[in-house]
Amino acid sequence: MVLTGVRANTLKPYALWWLVFLLPLLPLAWLFDQAWNMNLGADPAQAIVKFTGLWTLRLLWITLAVTPLRRIFQWGWLQRYRRMLGLYTLFYAVVHALAFATFILGWRPDLLVRELSERPYIVVGSLALLLLIPLGVTSTRSMQRRLGARWVKLHRLVYVIAVLAMVHFIWQIRSSFEDQLLYGLILAWLLGYRLWIRRRSAKRKRG
Repeated sequence: MVLTGVRANTLKPYALWWLVFLLPLLPLAWLFDQAWNMNLGADPAQAIVKFTGLWTLRLLWITLAVTPLRRIFQWGWLQRYRRMLGLYTLFYAVVHALAFATFILGWRPDLLVRELSERPYIVVGSLALLLLIPLGVTSTRSMQRRLGARWVKLHRLVYVIAVLAMVHFIWQIRSSFEDQLLYGLILAWLLGYRLWIRRRSAKRKRG
C-alpha cells in the first residue's frame, strides 16, 4: 500500500510534465494536418507564417502569465514549467522566422534586404527573435548558477521582447484591430501586475 501511494504521488507530476510538454505541439500538428489536406486557404504561405507568429505570441504571453497565476492562485507547481514554455516560445519564433524566409522570401538575400528596409515590423520582429535566443541558451540551471545575479538581469529582457513582439503584431494591422487590442490588453495586465507587485514590495521595505 505504501509503495502504491508513492508511485501515485510520483506519477502525477510525471504525467503533468508530459501533458505540458505535448500540449504546445498540438497547434503544430494541426498546421501539418491542414497543410497536408490543403486546407490553408488561397495563400498557404501567409497562413503558415501568420499561424506560427500567433502561437509564438500566445506562448510568450502564457510564459509571462506563470508568475501572476502562481502568486494569485498559489499554484507553486506552475513555476517548474516556465522554462519549458519559454523554450517553446523560442521554438515557435524560430519556426515562424523559417516559414517567412522559406515561403515568403524563398531564401533570397535581395528580398530580405528589401523587406528589412521597407517593412519596419520585420526589423522589430527580428530583434525580438535575436533577444530570445540568449534567453533560451541560458535557460538551464547550470547557466543560472554560472551567471548568478546577471542571469536575472538578462532574463528581464523578456519584457522588452514582449513589447517588441506586440509592436511587430500591431504594425501588421490591415483592417481589423480586435486581435491586437485583445493581446495588447493582456500584455498590459501581465506587465502592470508585475509593476504593482514591485511597487508594493518597495513600500513594505520603506515602511
